[in-house]
Amino acid sequence: MSLSFTHKPDYFLFAQLIVRHIQNYVQKHSDTNQVSFELRDLYALFREDKASATINLDGIMNIADEYKVETLEGDQKLIRHYEIFAKEDKIVIDFEPAAVTALRNGRDIIPPDATLSE
Repeated sequence: MSLSFTHKPDYFLFAQLIVRHIQNYVQKHSDTNQVSFELRDLYALFREDKASATINLDGIMNIADEYKVETLEGDQKLIRHYEIFAKEDKIVIDFEPAAVTALRNGRDIIPPDATLSE
């Protein structure tokens, strides 16, 4: 007897969740261009999917850092840089200042085209 079990994480769904979480954070904290989230917060955000909050997080962030915001200088990425600190159980995200300002001023987030992704 063969038991076939597969689990394919939905990176795009989780990327959307983290970007919306960032959007809410930016709206509440108008003076920041950087955020640090504990991985347990992402674990809760991802509905207790431990793999997505740990080993799959880099893949999810590779999609999330492709989200853009319309600015006066054209569409700019919201996330300038991120770094995962596994030993400290946290992720630090640096934002593009112009994109954060535009987001705070009510501009919409532009998601990446999922059909172009590998």
